[in-house]
Amino acid sequence: MKIKSILKYCLLALVIVACKDDTKESTFKESDTKFDYNVEQFADVKILRYKIPGWENLTLKEQKLVYYLTEAGLAGRDIMWDQNYRHNLKIRRALENVYKEYTGDKTTDDWKNFEIYLKRVWFSNGIHHHYSNDKLKPDFSKEYLNELFLATNTKLDGEAFDVIFNDKDSKKVNQAKGVDNVALSAVNFYGPNVTNEDVVNFYKAKTSPDPKRPLSHGLNSQLVKEDGVLKERVYKSDGLYGQAIDKIIEWLGKAREVAENEAQGNAIDLLIKYYMTGDLQTWDDYNVAWTAATDGNVDYINSFIEVYNDPLGYRGSYETIVQINDFDMSQKMAVLSENAQWFEDNSPLMDNHKKKNVVGVTYKVVTVAGEAGDASPSTPIGVNLPNANWIRKEVGSKSVSLGNIIDAYNNSGSSGRLKEFVHDEEELKLEEEHGQLADKLHTALHEVIGHASGQLNPGVGETKETLKNYASTLEEGRADLVGLYYLYDSKLEELGLVENWKEVGMAAFDGYIRNGLMTQLIRLNLGDDVEEAHMRNRQWVSAWAYEQGKKDNVIEKVTRDGKTYYNINDYDKLHELFGQLLRETQRIKSEGDYEACEALVEGYGVKVDQDLHAEVLERNKQFTSAPYSGFVNPVLVPETNDVGEITAIKVTQPKGFPEQMLQYSKTYNHLPDVN
Repeated sequence: MKIKSILKYCLLALVIVACKDDTKESTFKESDTKFDYNVEQFADVKILRYKIPGWENLTLKEQKLVYYLTEAGLAGRDIMWDQNYRHNLKIRRALENVYKEYTGDKTTDDWKNFEIYLKRVWFSNGIHHHYSNDKLKPDFSKEYLNELFLATNTKLDGEAFDVIFNDKDSKKVNQAKGVDNVALSAVNFYGPNVTNEDVVNFYKAKTSPDPKRPLSHGLNSQLVKEDGVLKERVYKSDGLYGQAIDKIIEWLGKAREVAENEAQGNAIDLLIKYYMTGDLQTWDDYNVAWTAATDGNVDYINSFIEVYNDPLGYRGSYETIVQINDFDMSQKMAVLSENAQWFEDNSPLMDNHKKKNVVGVTYKVVTVAGEAGDASPSTPIGVNLPNANWIRKEVGSKSVSLGNIIDAYNNSGSSGRLKEFVHDEEELKLEEEHGQLADKLHTALHEVIGHASGQLNPGVGETKETLKNYASTLEEGRADLVGLYYLYDSKLEELGLVENWKEVGMAAFDGYIRNGLMTQLIRLNLGDDVEEAHMRNRQWVSAWAYEQGKKDNVIEKVTRDGKTYYNINDYDKLHELFGQLLRETQRIKSEGDYEACEALVEGYGVKVDQDLHAEVLERNKQFTSAPYSGFVNPVLVPETNDVGEITAIKVTQPKGFPEQMLQYSKTYNHLPDVN
């Protein structure tokens, strides 16, 4: 599981907190403040850059490993584009050709709008918004685009051209209640005639050799219907996306030659085998080996992993993150994983839902060296893998916090929204003094303790089978609740993680409620429902707590000068409410209670108070900082001697966002338009 960006996770405790410069929480040296983290801003997006601190401390062999793993990740970049939508590659290549070849008037509004549209497509890895899943709307006409095509000898016709302007395939992932989510989702995980019922019945008939260790059926394939018969097109060397996968294998082979230790090398061997065969048992074997390989300075995430883009939660999106261990910060935060059993034993869960032996939870703060696929340009700030519940229970998991990404957010400039939406000076002071630390601890608790906590009842299937389209938001909300519950606990001070546990917890509660009930609405168009899994979980957690606490006035809705604020009157009682909701969400997951899950999410997490939404949007107009951020990646440049041996690898920064996107399209162009 991953926390999608600091903006996606806490929204403005969030951009607000994330962009606030707080040097005592930054891992960068003072001289690094001269580094310009900002690249450009367009539409609702801000592009940042990040540094790779500590690169010079790696040996040449370790730098080679990072370089090869980064190239392996980028080699599969176009897979994500095709997974997101069947026409994405064809559309992107046509738009890029115009961008490179057009020599006409580039001062017109039409051309500027064309540039913005292309940048939005680049940022989203396709023509659907990276977060809302709505199709991006161009602010130019089809006639103008045809003029550009004619002027640059570019061809894009038929459905691929029409879909840019019409209402077809309007939602990449449709999570609405009471509809055929698969049929109404444009994501390219399913053929055009496949339905919810088809998917459920197809995988209901699948069995695993060991029922206690179920295979991740559907994770690495596209499900299509040919002559009325359902068929999986498996991602592998001689299967779907084989051209790109062969390049991934080639780079992984180079990485294997410079592995830091035997355990790491064996894991890479299994990943190569998995890419060659598409065998799901090999995938599990790899995850077991990868989870156990905890030594060394370099680690990585690579393959088809997160299932958020599948409306039913089966199929994994391609993503890679290459990371270097931040030893100082990891040592400070390792105390959480060392005490994972205490957190489990003292949680408000029912006794039969608690793990009796929490094993193998490792937590590290890492420095990102490169990202691709679903992790780029919009990146997570925390990751906990593997996702299979049985591996978590038997072997454990790896949790990482992407330290240099968080620091880039923290140093990229303040948006000023905080003062607009806090209730009073006390809340503002708490946020300014403790907000960044509270966010970092919430990320750590969410990933290390949250996703590792709890267990399914015997005989209950995986959540994608029992909770279906609500599985992702339930799991993310459950992990959020674990973090919230323990952020307001003296244990954190006892462990030396905070100096004042109560004030840190109060700041965390303030930021979460403010975001979940109000400020995250700046990401939605007026009239929209909440559909993205993380936004839904923040709203249903916050709205449930507000509703349940009404009789005791735990959270007060305040109207002052025509503006709405939410003020927490009783933090102790709110802590109890979070504990009650955590207990219930774990019960829902453990028992596979679909009806209760549906009632929770639909009752609290989907619908938006339209008057409040209009107010929030109006109040937000004064701020120019974009609500979403993402990154260009540093460029690793190898230097070689006369016989072609790498003698050094330098870290450089790309000139700009368009330059990097065009370079990627040229260098990692391994798939045809139609796959």
